[in-house]
Amino acid sequence: MYEDIRSNKFKSGVIISIFILVITLIIYYICMAFDMGIISIIIALTFSIITAWISYYNSDKIVLRMSNARPATHEENQKLVNILDALVISSGIGVTPKLYVVDDKQPNAFATGRDPEHSVICVTTGLLEKLDYYELEGVIGHELAHIANYDIRLSAVLTVMVGFVVMLSDIFSRSFYRAGRSRDNDNNSGNGILMLIGLIFLILAPIFGKLIQLAFSRRREFLADATSAKYTRNPDGLISALQKISEDPNELRSANKSTAHMYISSPFRDKKIQKSSVWSTHPSLDERVEALQNLK
Repeated sequence: MYEDIRSNKFKSGVIISIFILVITLIIYYICMAFDMGIISIIIALTFSIITAWISYYNSDKIVLRMSNARPATHEENQKLVNILDALVISSGIGVTPKLYVVDDKQPNAFATGRDPEHSVICVTTGLLEKLDYYELEGVIGHELAHIANYDIRLSAVLTVMVGFVVMLSDIFSRSFYRAGRSRDNDNNSGNGILMLIGLIFLILAPIFGKLIQLAFSRRREFLADATSAKYTRNPDGLISALQKISEDPNELRSANKSTAHMYISSPFRDKKIQKSSVWSTHPSLDERVEALQNLK
């Protein structure tokens, strides 16, 4: 587990560095396309660093807003609060994450934040209504494991930064083709090479982002399942919860492709998406159940 925590912290730093490089090249390409000259590189570096800083320190707020989440209350969600308090003690994590709720019929949950001290666990009203105490305990244990393992930092950084790159690519594509301006032929070869690299990253960045999400997500889910069983000492609770979540027919309205990997189970109900494959953000239900049963 400690090796995974160190790995997640390192990967987060690498992703932020790559993000700054990609955004710098994209913004540089945009500026050069509109003949802004040498100031392009200054604008690009400044913009990418500021964007990375905002994304890192506000990733939890951005994700919660994207999910239409609201704070949980002791009055409405006493059972949820009690479960979390007990698991915080048994896990030894040392801090209590904030609790948020999304008003949606589909049972599901996710955790986010840049570290345990700034962490959030978010559940849907469907999860609270359809799961019993031990099933809900298994799900909260799973999300608490993501927090303890620093998966949340990696996941939140990916969600915000990849989403931003996709948005920026879309804005640029529209603006560039609308402008229809031809570049001067007197650009030096260095500028031409950088602009070409920027164009390549502009095209490939969303693809790279998706592959990164897929590569990291499935391993994290298996580890969080196992850690939840360790916290609760009851793998059957999580097994039953995963089965109920997977079989529920409701769509999660606030979910999108940039946040899907964060949930305990895929929020999409397309059977083709739910099957485990190289493009899946989550392991299949059968794989997760088998892994949990092997822990008994």
